[in-house]
Amino acid sequence: MLRNYSNSRTLGDNIRLGTLTAFTAGTINIASLLIFLSFTSNVTGHYAILAAEISKGNWSQVAVVGLWIFLFFLGGFVSNFIVITFNKKSKYFAHSMPLILEIICLLFVGIYGQFYYQKTLEETEYLVALMLFATGLQNGLTASISNFSVKTTHLTGTTTDLGILFSMFTQKKFRKNGELVGRAKLLLSIMFAYVLGAVFSGLTYYYLEFRVFYVISLCLLVVIGYDAYKIHIRHFHTQYRYSKIYKKPNLIAYLYDKIHGIPEIKTTINGKRDKKRKLVFED
Repeated sequence: MLRNYSNSRTLGDNIRLGTLTAFTAGTINIASLLIFLSFTSNVTGHYAILAAEISKGNWSQVAVVGLWIFLFFLGGFVSNFIVITFNKKSKYFAHSMPLILEIICLLFVGIYGQFYYQKTLEETEYLVALMLFATGLQNGLTASISNFSVKTTHLTGTTTDLGILFSMFTQKKFRKNGELVGRAKLLLSIMFAYVLGAVFSGLTYYYLEFRVFYVISLCLLVVIGYDAYKIHIRHFHTQYRYSKIYKKPNLIAYLYDKIHGIPEIKTTINGKRDKKRKLVFED
């Protein structure tokens, strides 16, 4: 989900990333609505509030809402800055760091809310600001590494794109277009995952309260851990094959042989079976 970048990503990569991050975005949005009476996975409504407060001359509220919008923008900026800065050194590090920062933000909200939150207006404004920064990080990351194919913190554009695609599918030539069908599958998976996350948050918040942010952090850890597992397994097999091809034993190959045994093959000479021989890779 995190290793591949831009056009090298497959539809499966984008669906897996979009589904899990959309689920967390839906969970975050409903949790913040129930706790703070404010949406935090997008800033569309905040722009309307900003305009309303400007017209009323409530400059203190203009400053607060303006800060919220800026922090969502800053999250996207920081996320893409990390990606383009460290992408050549390590794609996995560059793509996982924004999610790690998001997890830190969400854990802070969960811990502070569970043990210290006094339900004051100032506390609420600061926590909403932190959550907007976190979702900005997530949206910036998914859009950046997927060449803007995956955006998971709001569904306005997703719903619009689905309406366009389904209108195109009324004609047979578009229904046979694999790229358009794949795009529809991706958007539908994001939409359903977002709604599922929102429903999950609504059903469990009254039991978990601020602990729901721990569940969200766990979902993001699954995204990070999936690729870490894949990289580890690939490195393991690469080291094993290296030791066999070049006949240079190493600890990984030794442990692999102890766990799985040394491969053996049976050969025949003139139609008769020969004794078992160990599999040897030629130089």
